[in-house]
Amino acid sequence: MNRNVLYLIIGALAVVAAIFGYQLHQERQKTTGIEINVGKSGISIEKK
Repeated sequence: MNRNVLYLIIGALAVVAAIFGYQLHQERQKTTGIEINVGKSGISIEKK
């Protein structure tokens, strides 16, 4: 196998791993709990 092809495959796998890692990080950053908003229509409470 040509070295350039091998480097291309390794680079592509590294990019895919980085994308999945970023998505996992973003998913863990989502907050859970209760959101309370006060506006013109009154108070709204949402469970997240």
